[in-house]
Amino acid sequence: GDREGIPPTLGPARMTSSGVQGGGVPSGSGRAQAVVRRKDVNPSSCVLVSRRQTGNPLLRYIKNVRWTFVDDLVPDYQMGQSSIALFLSLKYHLLHPQYIHYRIRELQRAFRLRVLIVHVDVDDPVKPLNAVTKLACLSDFTLICGWSYEECARYVETFKTYETKPHDVLLGSKSTAATDDYTSRVTHALTQIRGVNKTDVLTLTTAFGTLREILQASEEDLSSCAGLGPTKVKRLYDAFHSDFYPKVPGAGKPLGE
Repeated sequence: GDREGIPPTLGPARMTSSGVQGGGVPSGSGRAQAVVRRKDVNPSSCVLVSRRQTGNPLLRYIKNVRWTFVDDLVPDYQMGQSSIALFLSLKYHLLHPQYIHYRIRELQRAFRLRVLIVHVDVDDPVKPLNAVTKLACLSDFTLICGWSYEECARYVETFKTYETKPHDVLLGSKSTAATDDYTSRVTHALTQIRGVNKTDVLTLTTAFGTLREILQASEEDLSSCAGLGPTKVKRLYDAFHSDFYPKVPGAGKPLGE
């Protein structure tokens, strides 16, 4: 069936005579592990990891948040009350294309944030990524690609770290970061004009407020700003009103003219 050939590190947990055993741990070797159930662990305190991920090198790189194995966890990772992730290797997907379909069917429509973390470990990922992207869109999954196990682990950690953070932590403070960024970008753009310095930019932004108003200002308006002489005003005005690309002689004329 679809499960045939699924490697221990990626396949569904399987039943043995000693109970549920995750992949990558040979049957009968080592000491018995206590069975941990989903209902016994609070996903707010750590990342829950399915036993089927035993042996996945990704786990070695989860160092900034706590995590624990759970035997009856359906997704591969649960980063919060309503956020989960499935892990897929593209190399494995090429060998077993039905595996990810089976895993998504297992989840049904549970969880609000569903992430598919894809490890890009093939030389030519275009065709398999097209198929996986389509499946993710149709199954309401957010697709995230990582080119190393360490990168994939960072995504799991980040989702966990920002689980309870407000949205403005990601957007930044509108009153400081956004304003400072806008000012620095305007300054960078205008100081590309010969002779215009940071003091001139401060004068212009104080007088006109926004870059749009500066660009629409007439030569007379620009001349009214202290410290802007006729030469600088002309350079500014010409920069704002000249063609973006220089005209090429003969361009646009019919052939033969």
